[in-house]
Order: sequence, then C-alpha cells, then structure tokens
Amino acid sequence: FLNINVGGKPFQIACKVAARYPITRIGKLAVYTDPTKKLKLCDDYSVQRNEYFFDRDPTIFHYVFHFYRSGVLWIRDEVCPSHFVEEIEYWGLHLKYSQRCCRILLEEKQDELSEYLKIQKELEAELEPLASAEHFEGKCLGNFRKAIWNLIENPYSSVPAKIIAVMSSFFVLISIVGMTLSTVEEMKHKIGKKWMEQVEMICAIFFTSEYLMRLISSSSFQKFLRAAFNAVDLVAILPFYIQILFENLDDADTLYHEELHKMENVSKLGKVLKLIKLMRIFRILKLARHSTGLRAFGFTIRQCYQQVCCLFLFIAMGVFTFSALMHSAEHDVPGTNFTSIPYAWWWAAVSLSTVGYGDIVPDTVLGRIVAFGCISFGIILNGMPISILYNKFSDYYAKLKAHENET
Repeated sequence: FLNINVGGKPFQIACKVAARYPITRIGKLAVYTDPTKKLKLCDDYSVQRNEYFFDRDPTIFHYVFHFYRSGVLWIRDEVCPSHFVEEIEYWGLHLKYSQRCCRILLEEKQDELSEYLKIQKELEAELEPLASAEHFEGKCLGNFRKAIWNLIENPYSSVPAKIIAVMSSFFVLISIVGMTLSTVEEMKHKIGKKWMEQVEMICAIFFTSEYLMRLISSSSFQKFLRAAFNAVDLVAILPFYIQILFENLDDADTLYHEELHKMENVSKLGKVLKLIKLMRIFRILKLARHSTGLRAFGFTIRQCYQQVCCLFLFIAMGVFTFSALMHSAEHDVPGTNFTSIPYAWWWAAVSLSTVGYGDIVPDTVLGRIVAFGCISFGIILNGMPISILYNKFSDYYAKLKAHENET
C-alpha cells in the first residue's frame, strides 16, 4: 500500500490499483522505483511512517481517492469548479474520467462563475471614477486636479461636492422645464421668449463650466472622451453653441430675432435649428450620473441585450404574421382599413402591445378571431421578459449600491 497524507488526513491506496493510471501523480508514485523521483512528486516524506505528505486540499482528494477505487471521477454540486479543476490537474487527472452528467454540471457552473466574475468586473467599471483618485499621483498639478475631480465626480467627498451634484440635477430639471415651456403658445411672445433664452443661457454656462472642470481634472484624456457620461455632457451643451453659430452665419441684418424668425419660415435653417433645440432633451440623461437606479437600468439593458433583441424579433414575427392573416380575412370587406399588409402593421403592433387604440378594428368574425389570437400572443410575449429583467435589475441595483457604500 501507498501511505498518503493529504493536508493532515491519511489515505491508503494499493500500489496495484494506483499503477493502473501511471500518468497520474499517485500512479507515478506507485510505478517509480527511484526514491529521488518519488520525493519530487510529494511535498514531504516520513521515513518512520513510510508516508508521503501532500500539502493539498483533503476534501478534493476524497474524489481522487474514490477514483482510484472505482475508476470513475465523481463531482458534487457544492464543489467550487475552479478549485476542483486546479486540484485534479495537480493530481494528474482529467475530466474525461468523470461521467457525462457530472461534466455537464461542472461546465455549467464554470460558465455561471465566469459570467458572474465578468458582471462583477463591469459593475466595478461602472464605479471606476469613484476609485481612480490614485491616478493623479505624479501628474502635472496632481493635487489641484484631484481636488477638482473630487468636487465634480465624487459627491460624497465633501459638502461643496454634494451641493454641486444637487445643483447639476437642479439645472438639468430647469433646462427641461424651460424647453417644455418654450413650446407653449403663451410663452412665445417677446417677454416670455426673452426669459426662456436667459434661462437657457444660464443652464448652458453651468453645463459648460461643469464639462470643462471635468476635462481639466481628468487623469486620462482618452478615457475621458470614451466615457459615456462625458459624451452625454457634450451633447447637452452643444445645441446651445450650434444654435448661436447658425444664427451668426448670415448677414448682420438677420441677427434681429424678428427678421430671423421670418427667415426661418422660408429657409431650411429653421428646421435645422428646431432639430438642434430638440437635442436638449438628452440633458435628462445627465441625471443618470447621480442616480444609481438609472445606472442600474442602463446596465441591465446592456447585460440583457440578447433577451431584448429576442423579444423584438418575436414582436416583428408577430406583427408580420398577424398583419398578413388580418389582411387575408378583411381585404374583401367594403371600406376596410386593411387594404394591404403594410397598412395592417400598425394594428398588429398596437394589438401585440395590448394597448389597443381601437382606431382600426376588424369587421368579420374571422378577423375578430385573428385579433383575439394576436392579443393573446401579445399577453404571453409581454410577460416573458419581465421577470428576467426585474430580477437582474434588482440584483444589479443592490450590487451597485453595495459598491458605492464600500467606496
């Protein structure tokens, strides 16, 4: 017998049994006759007990010990897959000695573990700005830039930083309210328009100052440009300056608001300006910088993009299928709105979403049966991803919150 001690637990394996697998570590220990080679295979050797000592996990070695007795490598669910693979590689065993069901379970656990580690890494990357203070060491004006960075990026660093974070959210809301009120007819007269322009100018100045402070305090210019939140900040301030640029491109006599308004009605400049002004709606995305819930929602959509794309694929299939069926059932009815399949797409999309505006309805019995099938399919379809998205959102939100509290 081979007397083996693994992590303080003794085992005895017959040399004849271990020699069946000569490429394994214990098999080599049974086959080799040179004592020097045997000592290289173990961590220590007791002459008195004739015992080979291995400083390894005795729990995993139970599976190895069972393998030499039965010829099958069993794997239990509670074993860590990475640790198990590392241990059996040390003992010279291969997963091919295990049963197929055990291999499948182990591979599934390995995939789950790798996915979990990937998500953890991406969650930490979400909060990377909160942990990058050390990047300023050795940089030009490092302490000054670090102070500005803490003031702008880390609202928990000081009271002024918290005030600036609150002000940033406040100016976003003021800007959105101002953009909304500018479309009201009563606010389009001279005084109301002047007030709206002043509010827009104040908000633009604040957002520009905030962006420049972030740019100055950034430890890496390339990372700053690649960051999604910084791109949102840039989109939030660009419309104001593009609008000013467009208004000053023409002759000096068109700078007055009355003449500019007349010019906008007869030129393409007005349409471009309206489109640029509409871009200000993206300022609401700035709230995600200080909202864990919005960041968790965006992270959930990114992680579940495959399920979301699959949902859209099912919706598209349902729209095409039920619009074709409805057109076949209703196209002969006088005065029908289902004159073609493309005309029936809107009805199918509304019915699948279970909104049901009622602007287009079938008249025949067969058409109503198709409509019932479309609505039923929509209910089943809409119920599928809700549990997945909600569970992942709540999980990511809790993890983001925990990371923030840790930081």
